[in-house]
Amino acid sequence: MKFDTTKLLIVVAFISIYVIWGSTYLFNKVAVTELPPFFLASIRFSTAGVLMLTIAKLFGYSFKITKNQLKNTAIASFFFLILGNSVFVWSLQFVDSGFAALIASTQPLFVLLILRFLDRKPMQRKSIIGVCLGIFGMYLLISQQELVTSKDTIIGIIVMLGCVLGWSYGGVFVSKANLPKNFFVSTGIQMVIAGFVLAIISATFRENWSFPTTWSSNVQISMLLLIVLGGIVAFTAFNYLLKTVSTEKVATSAYVNPVIALFMGWYFLDENISNQSMIASVILLTGVYFITSRKRR
Repeated sequence: MKFDTTKLLIVVAFISIYVIWGSTYLFNKVAVTELPPFFLASIRFSTAGVLMLTIAKLFGYSFKITKNQLKNTAIASFFFLILGNSVFVWSLQFVDSGFAALIASTQPLFVLLILRFLDRKPMQRKSIIGVCLGIFGMYLLISQQELVTSKDTIIGIIVMLGCVLGWSYGGVFVSKANLPKNFFVSTGIQMVIAGFVLAIISATFRENWSFPTTWSSNVQISMLLLIVLGGIVAFTAFNYLLKTVSTEKVATSAYVNPVIALFMGWYFLDENISNQSMIASVILLTGVYFITSRKRR
């Protein structure tokens, strides 16, 4: 029987975005409690980007890129790394990591609505059920009394929803855009661009910059894992999947990541999980299931 390398790569890539990205909520939460958010993101992405481009150079991959590809890469970098990730991490200052992962789980809902708006195709029955469940689940999640009384948390939730919308559009954009064919080169350039822009944003907000030697051991470990696993491994896998399988299938990570993030936040950070949050998460993830399991036309 012939060994199918492509199928194996797809499986490994899905495991990467499922498990690794589920854990990055914890690592980001640990890091952002000590480091300014945009400084954190700038260090993370610029370091990971340089490492990826170095790997690409060692393997002899071509760095040739057209103006159109460079423009598309910059757009992808904005929606994924600057808006979708870095601003999201900024919001983690006000929201628990597990709760944030549940908000991010609405991504397939946003992807579906964006595709509906762009392609103007009628939604199937499963999609309509999924959207209704997703909206109801989100209402239950953000309507809890302990959250309503916190102004900062409400701001964090609103900003996070905007970030999820941006990330969702980025996924749709990348699936159709002309980007460098090599995923190490494409991802590396995205990260270097993001690192540079985020450094400017950090300086504009006059964030306090510091050397890694001054960070606590927990933050040092979290940053190392964010750079190597969350950046190089998982983000490369994500870009690979966007060009290999459908955008909706890639978005299924949204109902695996929250389970991992909730457990890790509870276990390592003693984050509380209310009964209403549990009910909301079940309804939300059921809605995501209906959206991602519908028949393709």
